[in-house]
Amino acid sequence: MTAATMIHVENLVKEFQDYLAGGVRAVDEVSFDVHAGEIYGLLGPNGAGKTTALRVLSTVLKPTAGLAEVAGFDVIANPTEVRKNIGFMSGNTGVYDRMSAREMVEYYGRLYGIEEESLKGRIDEIFEKLQMRKFQDMLCSKLSTGMKQKVSIARTIVHDPPVLIFDEPTSGLDVLVARAVLDVIESLREQGKCIIFSTHIMREVEKLCDRVSIIHHGKILAEGTLEELADQHRQPDVEELFFDLISKYEAEMIAEIR
Repeated sequence: MTAATMIHVENLVKEFQDYLAGGVRAVDEVSFDVHAGEIYGLLGPNGAGKTTALRVLSTVLKPTAGLAEVAGFDVIANPTEVRKNIGFMSGNTGVYDRMSAREMVEYYGRLYGIEEESLKGRIDEIFEKLQMRKFQDMLCSKLSTGMKQKVSIARTIVHDPPVLIFDEPTSGLDVLVARAVLDVIESLREQGKCIIFSTHIMREVEKLCDRVSIIHHGKILAEGTLEELADQHRQPDVEELFFDLISKYEAEMIAEIR
């Protein structure tokens, strides 16, 4: 039985106006689907368009053209419903220094309209799973980077959304903390969540992703499972495949200019 499609993106375009260059396409006719119980990787260098695409999916940005649906809701027609059904986390912890870890997560739970009694039980459950009880009453200003990242995860999942978006969540973390974050994401897949995971780190793709798109200059250059991509492009591993595709694309762009 095929898992439900939770993210549907079709010919998505996002353009920005640049004073010197005119219209710049950060996302250029991108299409993909992501299913429940799946981690879908967006692999690309910095500036590839990953974050822009994810901001469109999370309704922070409006698309210039194309279709983007999350949990069956269109990002333009039903942005409120989209936001109810997603959790978004980036590498930037962005916690409030004057709140404790628990207060921070409670605040986000109330923003999502969770009733107080239900919210208490939900936070207790999350803090137990993420091993946060020891520092739940500490001010966020006193937390280590790893602790702050756990707070970010907790606030991302407090309303138990079916779709989770992780935009380079291990950026700037040490190896141990990064591993803990990846383990949490892997456990969320086991709970049946639909997860889209943006990164430029090859080993994270190899560890986590069921399928992956390689994106560069706003275009998807290849998509599939790691096995499919290795077979199609005859490259021994993700790193070689990545550099081969990027190099070929850059060569084509140079040839067109000439």
